[in-house]
Amino acid sequence: MNEALPTTLDAWLARLEAAHPVGIDLGLERVAEVARRMGLLADRLAGRVITVAGTNGKGSTVALLEALARAHGLTTATYTSPHLIRYNERLRLDGAEADDATLIAGFEAVETARLAGDPVSLTYFEVGTLGALWAISQRPPDLAILEVGLGGRLDAVNVIDPDVAVVTTVAQDHAAFLGTDLEQIGREKAGIMRPGRPAVLGSTTLPASVREVAEALGAPVYALGEAYAWDPTLPDPGLPLDNAATALQALSLAGVTLEAEACRRALSEVCLPGRMQWWGQWCLDVGHNPHAAGYLADRLRASPGCGRTLALLAMLGDKDAPGVIAALAPVVDGWVAASLTGERARSADELAEHLEEQGERVLHRAASPGQAAAWLASRLEAEDRVLVCGSFFTVGEVLQWLASHARPGQTDTDESSREVAP
Repeated sequence: MNEALPTTLDAWLARLEAAHPVGIDLGLERVAEVARRMGLLADRLAGRVITVAGTNGKGSTVALLEALARAHGLTTATYTSPHLIRYNERLRLDGAEADDATLIAGFEAVETARLAGDPVSLTYFEVGTLGALWAISQRPPDLAILEVGLGGRLDAVNVIDPDVAVVTTVAQDHAAFLGTDLEQIGREKAGIMRPGRPAVLGSTTLPASVREVAEALGAPVYALGEAYAWDPTLPDPGLPLDNAATALQALSLAGVTLEAEACRRALSEVCLPGRMQWWGQWCLDVGHNPHAAGYLADRLRASPGCGRTLALLAMLGDKDAPGVIAALAPVVDGWVAASLTGERARSADELAEHLEEQGERVLHRAASPGQAAAWLASRLEAEDRVLVCGSFFTVGEVLQWLASHARPGQTDTDESSREVAP
């Protein structure tokens, strides 16, 4: 007897989390087989496809691409990961999060295909990716923007051939899967490139291997600082300017004739939760590696506050906590360490040990990011500011805590409750 399929999104997600023996299982053979059965490899997914890989800056670049494309009148689909609060955040169709029914239909299509022949075991991320691609294929947009989850060459997103490949940055992260050799990490991320199709290099400090892969494929290279640069006459989008310039270059290479007014409108309105997002005294950023932490420190240093800068830090156990702490320490006056839960969890006590080893002042240890936020909120002075960082889980939980404790009618977009982002 066939097992009844779940009927709610939460039930589907619980099923997917338990379905594969490991959470991350890099490789395209299984995913490509199911994608072939689903018909995803037979026809174009969209009018144009831009795939974005990189250690940091992927989410910002995707958000900028979406905003710019929509400002130019294009229909869009974006696939990103992970999510902050709701799984639905991962798939956006014409600027709106996919509803539960759309996601469930995608999961059902994947389940049917993976059992149509020899059963294929897929990870949570692989099913989510294939389900999102199927949903996009049901209403092919002018532009599909796909964010790589991890690496590039062996990531499930890479079953789709992009028209334009973007590599934002290369730094150490996910060392257990990608190693610590930046040249090798660069080759993995450059694995999204295709012969003869444009490759956009979004950093001036990429390892040489990224360009070497492009040149070996005969992919035309458009590098930041060489083929393009940021135009200072454009509005600052509040996201890294290198990523904004990269998005403009990639969109142009995807065949869009850029219009100055549409670009200005998109850059003025773009918003990406969890990236230098200010809610009153609180700055929330999902940065979780030393490269991202260095960027955060630079932004905070550029706009020093009048009071203390306190950090609420919670990180997964496989992340470089000492490196993140070292990058942020020059701009932080005191720390609250919080525990995360799950198989990759790191405790507040372990984080506090790393902080104290570097001579940092630990104000409190909390059982969760939400409890840390509550402890801090009762002790903040008017001129203090709080940096919340270390993980998507950290930022997501604190965002929910802030929303539940906001004044009636107050949101993170309330100008009266926002600090100007540094």
